[in-house]
Amino acid sequence: MLSGMNSGHAKLADWGFTHLPAITPSNAVDLGCGGGRNAGELLKKYPKAHVTAIDYSDLSVQKARDYNQDMIAAGRCTVQQGDVSNLKLPAEAFDLATAFETVYFWPGLEKCFAQVAKVLKPGGYFMICNESDGTDATSLKYEKIIDGMKNHTVEEIEAALRAAGFSGVKSDHHPSKPWITVLARKNALQAS
Repeated sequence: MLSGMNSGHAKLADWGFTHLPAITPSNAVDLGCGGGRNAGELLKKYPKAHVTAIDYSDLSVQKARDYNQDMIAAGRCTVQQGDVSNLKLPAEAFDLATAFETVYFWPGLEKCFAQVAKVLKPGGYFMICNESDGTDATSLKYEKIIDGMKNHTVEEIEAALRAAGFSGVKSDHHPSKPWITVLARKNALQAS
């Protein structure tokens, strides 16, 4: 499964990337980085940014390190094991956080989104990109057979983001697929 992550989710991720605002982050974090492709794409999109890639799985961390080894050597990328429900990252250090195909496995959206808010600078952006809108039959089938998986609707994601201190929440639904992208901004007046 891990071997197919980078190529299998590329079209979805590339669609998600089109929703990022016109910003120039100095520090970005990719949460649930899987095989590391999306961290690599962030490095390309933002050539002056440092990207931190986090995953719960040690195997994913190793694959992401292999994928981004040149950028790690250049000092532009860090890949580490971590738990989004208890992020061990500096507070208010990141301009941008991304989560591609991963919130299905996060233990409590509001709690995890509050952790993301904690590490974002005031005014920082958080983008979630999912293959499932929480209602499509195929994904709901997987939810029944993959332990710990929960498909979330746009409304559930948006409500959890607002409860965790995000504002300006916008979502987009792909015109012909169940793909969704949700973009939120940490309240600029909010202190962690």
